[in-house]
Amino acid sequence: MRWLFWLLGLFGLAVALALGARMNDGYVLLVFPPWRMEISLNLFLFVLAGVILTGYIVVRGISLTLSLPRRAREFRERRNREHSTTLLLDAIRLLYEGRFGQSLKKAAEAHESGNVPGLAALIAARAAQCLREPAKERDWIERARTDDPRCEAAALMLEAELGNELRAYGEALAALKTLQEKYGRHIAALRMELRARQGNGDWNGVLRLARQLKKRGAMSEKVAHEICLRAHLENIRARGDGVAALLAYMRDVPGRERDARLVLEMARQLKAQGAEDNAAEVIESCLDDGQEEFWHEDLIALFGTLVCKDMTSRIARAEKWLKVRPDDAALLLALGRLCQQQRLWGKAQSYFEASLAIGPTPQAHLELARFFDQLGRTEEANVHFRQCVVPV
Repeated sequence: MRWLFWLLGLFGLAVALALGARMNDGYVLLVFPPWRMEISLNLFLFVLAGVILTGYIVVRGISLTLSLPRRAREFRERRNREHSTTLLLDAIRLLYEGRFGQSLKKAAEAHESGNVPGLAALIAARAAQCLREPAKERDWIERARTDDPRCEAAALMLEAELGNELRAYGEALAALKTLQEKYGRHIAALRMELRARQGNGDWNGVLRLARQLKKRGAMSEKVAHEICLRAHLENIRARGDGVAALLAYMRDVPGRERDARLVLEMARQLKAQGAEDNAAEVIESCLDDGQEEFWHEDLIALFGTLVCKDMTSRIARAEKWLKVRPDDAALLLALGRLCQQQRLWGKAQSYFEASLAIGPTPQAHLELARFFDQLGRTEEANVHFRQCVVPV
């Protein structure tokens, strides 16, 4: 529709010019002594327009001719950029297709073309990483950092990831430190640092990062709890040279990060160092709260094996728990062991037999067999010895 309006406009313009020229009686007098020339105004305007148009064409032609080298150079550069972009896109596509060797080849060609060399080097580094060729990956990472300063952060992330994969956790932490100093901290870098500190055995750093990631919503409560628990267990094992250090560490553990496994490991370490009274106090402080997550069979079993100075109060504490959990076979077994240490033979036998009645376990049969053997009741001991043996 637009072309029709243009056509009508041109026709209208032509009619207007024709009418104007027909009604124009003017003339132009040109004097070049000793010559004089008189021509119509219409012819003068026509010739003037022709001269201007011819001059424009000549100047334009000269300009285009002189600009040919520049235009040819721009054309070659544009074609090279388009070719490099095609190579780069092919490298990315091949990388996601899993054809890492071809992706590395295309990225190397894109890097040689000189168009966005930093990005091409990063893609080549990722392809080399997928090919498990760390030497090539390091080379491409270094090229990415030197070719384009904008790619330094991505190169440092790749370097840290490479360090984690090669178990060179010190190198990974050094790369992440540089990254955080220059570009700040972000979630992906914190996750990578968490893995590096786990591998490096920096469990205090692991605790700090896990809490930070959980606070930012980048890690679920359950996962953060398991990571913190592992860190606490490793720290407790590392502090196995002093009872005071163990107890101080236990006091500093936040309540939300405690569970039965942590208390169990702490009690085991205290028992190994001969501080069985302290181990019993740690267990009692958790079980007295009545929280279900602390009620663990192994924890109760360990409590029953502790030899303390005031065994009477330990038995009384366990009997108090028994009122709340009368059908707990593990607690009955632990009470039997405690009473046996105090030579309360009648109570020990009743607790062992009650535990067997609720849950006939090999441990209960073994304890009862040892109990009867200690009392010289050999036949009854042999019966329980045979029953505690699990058939293969």
